[in-house]
Order: sequence, then structure tokens, then C-alpha cells
Amino acid sequence: MSRTEPSGIAWQTSSHSTANGSCVEVGWRTSSYSAANGACVEVSDTSATTFVRDTKDRLGGNLSITRAAWRTFLSDLRRG
Repeated sequence: MSRTEPSGIAWQTSSHSTANGSCVEVGWRTSSYSAANGACVEVSDTSATTFVRDTKDRLGGNLSITRAAWRTFLSDLRRG
């Protein structure tokens, strides 16, 4: 990849990969809180940090949040 990724992002083989070696590797995933209209964010987790970036501007940088702060944020979202 030509863009710089945060260190520690765990790349893994996607369940959509085929047995013939045509693999898709996943490090970022679209957040379940993204809108269907294309207003999406992607997230990636390491052991200590969750990274968030804008799907439309992947080269525009990312926000890094501690895992504990991310869990608190999601919990607050669920409570409304």
C-alpha cells in the first residue's frame, strides 16, 4: 500500500476469500454505525487503540482512541 497505516493494525484474511488463493485481507472495516447514504467511517483495532477514518478520505488521516474510550463512546451511543 502506498499510504501509511497506523502501526499494529491486524490484517486478517476475510471470510469472502476463496480457497484458490484469491484472498482479501482486512485491516479496516466499515463501522456498523455508518449510514447507507455513503456517510461512512471505518474502524480498525489494535490491542490498545481503535482507529477511525473517513471512508471518503482514507488518506486524510485517522483518529486514534484508546480501547476503553471507544467502548465508553459506543456505550453512550447505545443509550442514546
